Amino acid sequence: MQPLPSFYDPQRIGTLFLPDTARIAAEADAAGLSPASQDARRVHLLLIDMQVDFCHEAGSLCVPGALGDVQRVIEFIYRHAGQITQITCSLDSHLPSQIFSPNWWADAEGHHPAPFTIVSAQEVASGRWQPLFEPDWSRDYVARLEQEAKKLLTIWPYHVLIGSPGHMLDPDLWSAVTWHALARRTQPRWQSKGSEPRTEHYSIIQPELPVPGMVDGGRNQALLDELAQADTILIAGEAMSHCVLETVEDIVEAFSGRPDLLRRVHLLTDCTSPVVHPEIDFRAIAVARLAEFERAGVRMVDSTEVDLV
Repeated sequence: MQPLPSFYDPQRIGTLFLPDTARIAAEADAAGLSPASQDARRVHLLLIDMQVDFCHEAGSLCVPGALGDVQRVIEFIYRHAGQITQITCSLDSHLPSQIFSPNWWADAEGHHPAPFTIVSAQEVASGRWQPLFEPDWSRDYVARLEQEAKKLLTIWPYHVLIGSPGHMLDPDLWSAVTWHALARRTQPRWQSKGSEPRTEHYSIIQPELPVPGMVDGGRNQALLDELAQADTILIAGEAMSHCVLETVEDIVEAFSGRPDLLRRVHLLTDCTSPVVHPEIDFRAIAVARLAEFERAGVRMVDSTEVDLV
């Protein structure tokens, strides 16, 4: 098992700083690991939205427990770097005005809904909430969301706005991903999602409802094809109740009928946490859905118990 590099300081996790890339590169060279291209077994680590706004206590949509998740993922990467072939990091990437943002909607007095407000199609039809952008699309969207996806629109705090510090990967995690790339002579994959204003986009695979003609508005078949080439797929990130859950659900759907592929999927259960909502028990919802995926073949494992040999 690979030792932790000297530049890694777990006490620093949750703070903002500029990583020392030259030192990271020097220690990556000194690690003496073989190139990822020589791996007999391909292990693909998929990290979902482990960004400052979700993982740091000062983040605008901090997920309770996320800092511990980040530390466990970092140490998992360092200790198993010789077995991890590919790392893909998704970056939730939003604009100031999107269909789940407070400023997209207003009541008759012009007040915006508070974060965590649930907007139903009935409330939109009655005028309780009125769309200030794309009115026809927005009314149709909330109705289709309920009919097709069986979900209600959630209003979120402004988060992971492109160009903001909250959008960046946790710096210590970025350091680990970069160290792995340099040590194994491979490239990390950065997967942006969520920049199409007219739809929610929790899953790294596809948005809640497709937006025809938009680059970020459909299914990510290229990533699915890449995952299908792996012998082991490891998934971690935030939040267990939303972006991680939706990603696993889409992978299960895409690989349905292929039990051999589903058995390759492992969720690192100690490296993901659910959103806490004042009224909705998202943890219970996530646990129930993940149990269904486990019955389909997905493996739920602790990061300290994964066998990559």
